Amino acid sequence: MIKDKIWLSSPHLSGKESVYVQDALDSNWVAPLGPYVNQMEVALATQTNTKAAALLSSGTAAIHLALRLLKVQQGDVVICQSFTFSGSANPILYEKAQPIFIDSETDTWNMCPIALEHAILSAIKENNKPKAIIVVHLYGMPAKMDEILAIATQYQIPVIEDAAEAIGSTYKGKACGGLSDFGILSFNGNKLITTSGGGALLSNNEPYITKARFLASQAKDSSPHYEHTELGFNYRLSNVSAAIGVAQLEVLEERVAARRHNFDYYKNALQHIEELTFLEEPEGYFSNRWLSCILVNDKNNKIDPTKIRLALEAENIESRPLWKPMHLQPIFKGCMYFGHKVSENLFLKGLCLPSGSNLSQEDLNRVVLKIKSCL
Repeated sequence: MIKDKIWLSSPHLSGKESVYVQDALDSNWVAPLGPYVNQMEVALATQTNTKAAALLSSGTAAIHLALRLLKVQQGDVVICQSFTFSGSANPILYEKAQPIFIDSETDTWNMCPIALEHAILSAIKENNKPKAIIVVHLYGMPAKMDEILAIATQYQIPVIEDAAEAIGSTYKGKACGGLSDFGILSFNGNKLITTSGGGALLSNNEPYITKARFLASQAKDSSPHYEHTELGFNYRLSNVSAAIGVAQLEVLEERVAARRHNFDYYKNALQHIEELTFLEEPEGYFSNRWLSCILVNDKNNKIDPTKIRLALEAENIESRPLWKPMHLQPIFKGCMYFGHKVSENLFLKGLCLPSGSNLSQEDLNRVVLKIKSCL
């Protein structure tokens, strides 16, 4: 008998989504504007302690608009964390700019401040000072923002904070997404909360967000006819999708608590196995634990992440390798990279375990028992 599928990170509805969506339909607000768009933008700004938010079609669209607002163009250099999803880096190519990839450090798996400064100095030496820094809070773990922001301030480079995986996470008491010049959120179906697909751009610079909404609405000038003096994009989120998001935001704290419970359960159940290690929270860091991840270090080479992943797959349990670093991706072949192969090692040894907030205790037990059987 085929066992029920355990997904890596599936959507988890609260029950209010259908009520709000029906309200949007009944009121005929089904366009990429409306009351739920406005309500969710205010709620996101409040949650991240930023002055304004623009709801968009994806987190990738948010990064793209941030680069446009910073006037990144062909030939410019943009620094980007290497250990991330391609959505963090692809918008650099949209603008025909050049990415420089930065390795991770071992405390958070995020951008290494030391390698970051080396990259900046190298670019300046080539008379091409970076136009922006894209740092990521990977798997919900905040990056070393004090160090990164200090370097960015010293060299006067704007920071785009990719918090696509980190809504609900905090760094020294401050919400991720609200720590720098721009914050990015994602509401893809596998994220901690979802709008089925969508994202947001956040900033304490309200004119930036006003301009982002303009650009995301095909850059239509104020006139009775369609007049366009700038290149625009179709990036705004539907009011129907925002209705789902409003319901999801109402249970954000519950979803974070559930994800953290998953991580704690895995850690408590598996920490005695010397081949497995977990990423701990540094002091002052609070991760939403979007995905619970393990590293497999077997000195005898009898077990590795692939063997565990395939064993889980045979039990109808979804897991996934950690992100393959961007500097190893064929599309970014030849791009500059600064670091010492920390992210490459994480990719080779890491595995993401099922982490959805809707996992049952039985689901968690199944995952743990199968991992133990591999070892």
